Amino acid sequence: MKMFCRTDQQSICYLCSVDEHKGHDTVSAAAERTERQRELEVSRQNIQQRIQDREKDVKLLQQEVEAINQSADQTVEHSEKIFTELIHLIQKRSSDVKQQIRSQQETEVSRVKELEEKLEQEITELKRKDAELKQLSHTEDHIQFLHNYPSLSALSESTDSSSINIRPLSYFEDVTAAVSEVRDKLQDILREEWTNISLTVTEVEPEPKTRAEFLKYSCEITLDPNTAHKCLLLSEGNRKVTVMNEQQCYYHHPDKFTYWCQALSRESLTGRCYWEVEWRGRGIHVAVAYKDISRAGWGNECKLGRNENSWAFNYYKNSFTFWYNNIQTPVSGPQSSRVGVYLDHRAGILSFYSVSETMTLLHRVQTTFTQPLYAGLWLYCNFGDTAEFIKLK
Repeated sequence: MKMFCRTDQQSICYLCSVDEHKGHDTVSAAAERTERQRELEVSRQNIQQRIQDREKDVKLLQQEVEAINQSADQTVEHSEKIFTELIHLIQKRSSDVKQQIRSQQETEVSRVKELEEKLEQEITELKRKDAELKQLSHTEDHIQFLHNYPSLSALSESTDSSSINIRPLSYFEDVTAAVSEVRDKLQDILREEWTNISLTVTEVEPEPKTRAEFLKYSCEITLDPNTAHKCLLLSEGNRKVTVMNEQQCYYHHPDKFTYWCQALSRESLTGRCYWEVEWRGRGIHVAVAYKDISRAGWGNECKLGRNENSWAFNYYKNSFTFWYNNIQTPVSGPQSSRVGVYLDHRAGILSFYSVSETMTLLHRVQTTFTQPLYAGLWLYCNFGDTAEFIKLK
């Protein structure tokens, strides 16, 4: 059996080559082995090339998974940012979009992972086949080699590279664009409607002119003991404050002003409000402030009117000044021991009036208030000085 019949693809003996296989294409087994060994090497090269190609495809798929996740995360972030700019009634839509993106993200990742797993299996199979062929290539028995080669040389169908659809790095930008378009349309609508509302409010409720008109917006204000400096004595239902020589037995509280003789109201002020303060003594600051004004220490961040969190009208040595963010503005007007304060929080209007038989505008501020305000008082440390929020009928 040292001959091989190529016509019948089987090993034969020498006698068969001149008898039963006479006229067939016959060669020695060694020659046939040499030919098949050459084919084996070509097959191995093809397998190794396919392994490299598949490993490259797997790397591309891994990059695609990373790109999908990154794009999905960015889209969720952008969507949430856009929806937070809208009113609370449409926050549910943000959650819906987020859920849809995550669902689509899961679908896309599953698709890629499935294809990646298939390629990994093919690589494993190809490596196993390569190892078997390598082992066969070292077989010294020609007959055994020729017997095993047909079954080992057959390869399974390869995964078509065209099925690996590598998409652009951005997957969900259309979602972001769609949400942005909705936001822009809603902003235009809200801007237009808000203008109409503002005009309506202005027309229906003009700024007061007479004291009777101001009194329609009067509010009762009381001081918060938790904010009052220890040298201030509160009385008259916490509407009146008096400077004392000795510290009062108030308990410690983090809201308390620790250095300056100041106090804030218990009530927060929004909308339209009007109140009056009457004082006696050396001088006073009548102010409004945000709740987050600093309390501990003696720096400007704690002083009413000396920072961006407070506005203060000051009377001292028979003269008026207005303070905001540590900028002083001289104010002229008739002397009076009572000042009226008018606040239109939404319109950003803060006005101070000298109140006697008539009301005289002393100073008016036009700004934008971003938080609720609290009425404040700052008295000089002069024993016996008083200030009181007047009960308005």
